[in-house]
Amino acid sequence: MELTWILSCFTAKGLLNRAHAYKAAVDDNVALGLSPDEGINSGLFFYPTLMAADILLFDTNFVPVGLDQKQHIEMARDIAQSINSNYGDVLTLPEAAIREEVMTIPGLDGRKMSKSYNNVIPLFAPSDNIRKSVMRIVTDSKRPEDPKDPDTDNVFAIYKYFADQEDVEKVRQQYLQGGLAYSQIKTELYECLEMNFSEAREKYTELMQDWGYLDQVLLKGAEKARKSSVPKMEKIRKAIGID
Repeated sequence: MELTWILSCFTAKGLLNRAHAYKAAVDDNVALGLSPDEGINSGLFFYPTLMAADILLFDTNFVPVGLDQKQHIEMARDIAQSINSNYGDVLTLPEAAIREEVMTIPGLDGRKMSKSYNNVIPLFAPSDNIRKSVMRIVTDSKRPEDPKDPDTDNVFAIYKYFADQEDVEKVRQQYLQGGLAYSQIKTELYECLEMNFSEAREKYTELMQDWGYLDQVLLKGAEKARKSSVPKMEKIRKAIGID
């Protein structure tokens, strides 16, 4: 929180005005005929600064993100450069590490998968819940015998990330040739998810029943984080003259 405040003193309001989440909230208000900032709190507005603090406090070189989060890394760089231009080489400039093949995962409705849109597949939920989510994926009204375009289908858009490459190509051809029902490919997607995540889900369920162990893990993590963050804050305070 201390670093967030320091960074905010070097963050132009104009930069935060361009944040995607803030702009989307403003656009929604305008579309509804409301005041642009109706219901928008400062927590939303300053969130990019908080995220920048999370990154910059640990001299992070690369941050693995989805394409929709790239702007946050760019804003963290801009904020860091603002401080460095005034006080020298104080903060490391981070770079986004984005896997081109999975830049954005589509959700049940075809939009990007996001809890905000309530269009996610809850991988650690009970198996029946996962199946129900998969069966809710939006498709068109084509019949099983009709040829379909795999590149515009929401089910295939998710399936291709979890199935073996050989199976992906086989299903692609079934789409193009016709004869594949959406219920069939949804079932195959569900089975892929079960194969990939059932073991992890069992481990997650086991861990969630042992809060004593989780508390110890968190304490060890906090201790490890302090070993690098405390000296870093000392360096930042000294650089800007508040130590």
